[in-house]
Amino acid sequence: MTAVVSPPIPPVSMRPNTEKRRQRTLTWVLAIVSLFTVAPLLAVVVLALSPADAPTIPYAWPSSLTFDNMVRIFNVGEFPLWLWNSFVYSTVSVVVVLLTASMAAYALARKRFPGRNALLWAIIATLMVPVQATLIPTFILVSKMGGVNTLWGLILPTLANAQAIFLIRQFVKDMPEELFDAARIDGAGEWRTFWQIVLPLIRPVLATLAIFVFLWHWNDLLWPLVVGQSDTARTLTVGLATLNTETASTSNIMAAAFVSFIPCLVIFAFLQKHIVASITHSGVKG
Repeated sequence: MTAVVSPPIPPVSMRPNTEKRRQRTLTWVLAIVSLFTVAPLLAVVVLALSPADAPTIPYAWPSSLTFDNMVRIFNVGEFPLWLWNSFVYSTVSVVVVLLTASMAAYALARKRFPGRNALLWAIIATLMVPVQATLIPTFILVSKMGGVNTLWGLILPTLANAQAIFLIRQFVKDMPEELFDAARIDGAGEWRTFWQIVLPLIRPVLATLAIFVFLWHWNDLLWPLVVGQSDTARTLTVGLATLNTETASTSNIMAAAFVSFIPCLVIFAFLQKHIVASITHSGVKG
């Protein structure tokens, strides 16, 4: 009889175990970093929900939690009006910036006219100019137009966004030329081509820019501080900066800070999936 020789058993490789250990180590490192990142926000939430007689620094979890501070903060100063001003300032800016930037990007990416490249480089060059350098001339211009202590004076100078134009242009430029040729053959005009072809295809970058523009304007402090000189024309960031422990307790200030964070969280929760789509689109060509 012929003996059946079994194949040799390959040696157990240590590489999979090494990779698993590296992944676990990386996971723990990221978890620790995330904990340090979330810790300040957790402290704000705890202070916002703590009773008025709770210690300022929450070394331990308070004995009880209450929403009284959330209710009380709406009676401090002009907090509801500040909240409304910030909402109008951010929302109107997002809508107008995305609309004007997408139209400008479409023209710069798909239309041929004299001085197109020079205009594009001039728009990009404005990104190198710091905001502080144009603050005084902008304020003088808005002041002469009667825009001080008004919402339109707050919104108007921030509507020209060179970064949004540049990013949207890159997306429009990568679109297949066949789409625009087919639209012209079907008799579509410029506005119909822009509205029915360009806008649906650039939805991921528009959603990404909507998050960024909303956060920029919602958290903006310098320009609202300059143009909103009266208490009724202030935004939420300026209003929170004017609060102090003499007129509002620490718990009330933390409650106001927590309330100001909620709109940013909601906007990001609704539009975060488009960020991944935007990154995927920008990383895959052809």
